[in-house]
Amino acid sequence: MTNKTFRLRPAIAAIFAAALLAGCSPSGGGAADTATTDAAASSTDAGEVRLVYVEWASCTAATHVAQAALEQQGFKVKTTSVSGAAMYSALAHGDADATVCAWLPSTHGNYYEKAKDQLANLGPNMTGTKIGLVVPDYVTIDSIDQLAAHADQFQNRIVGIDPGAGEMGITHEAIEAYKLPLKLIDGSGATMTAALKDAIDNQQWIVVTGWTPHWMWARWQLKYLADPKGSYGGAEDIDTLVRKGLQQDMPRAYAVLDGFHWTPEQMQQVMAADQKPDADTQQNARDWVDNHAELVSGWVSDKS
Repeated sequence: MTNKTFRLRPAIAAIFAAALLAGCSPSGGGAADTATTDAAASSTDAGEVRLVYVEWASCTAATHVAQAALEQQGFKVKTTSVSGAAMYSALAHGDADATVCAWLPSTHGNYYEKAKDQLANLGPNMTGTKIGLVVPDYVTIDSIDQLAAHADQFQNRIVGIDPGAGEMGITHEAIEAYKLPLKLIDGSGATMTAALKDAIDNQQWIVVTGWTPHWMWARWQLKYLADPKGSYGGAEDIDTLVRKGLQQDMPRAYAVLDGFHWTPEQMQQVMAADQKPDADTQQNARDWVDNHAELVSGWVSDKS
């Protein structure tokens, strides 16, 4: 499929359009996702900033922090969670303005290759991330090529996340490359961590699709399985992508997004807060931005 023919499938397009019009996401952000500061009413930039993301814990945290920083500068912000394919297509066709959770070069590599000529890449907002297969540290194997010999101890399965995630496609390729007799189970980030918790509570063996940064590394003792075939690639970056024309249409918003950058450790602070009972993810992000005023000022200084 060429870049010129890259389009949302009708079903995906309908889902994205409905979510965008509703101004909410499956995470239940609802009205909070479209909340604005009082300063937004006086913003000189036309329209609102539409942020799109895949519903991983890391992407949720990054998107809401970027939202909070933009709101501090007087912008109205709408956030919408969609599949990986829909995220790239929405940016390529101007249905969204930006994302701050493009995992490159491997995880979202296929999506990016199809859409890269139709969007602008502002570069990494975070470096040193990673994806791979993850097990509790009490599991006595250390490499993906050892999984086959212990398939029954893992219940012949790898617990995955949403089927549209780039890491899932890479994992299917890894299963073939390593000739693993394990089935990749679709789910979500939440179902994956729930399965991980249940296994750890019962000291059972489990292997999941995992990534860094993620709050699970602070909660449990885990390890990546070595990847001698290099199926999962090396270190990844998280890039900020914007639609073509955003710099001309909303130069101040573009500048803030261009300045946005932080570390995995800082992201994990937000993710940890998001895991508390009855957490308000938008408010957690706003609190974090308020408490890191010096860092955030570096994102927005000289942007007006």
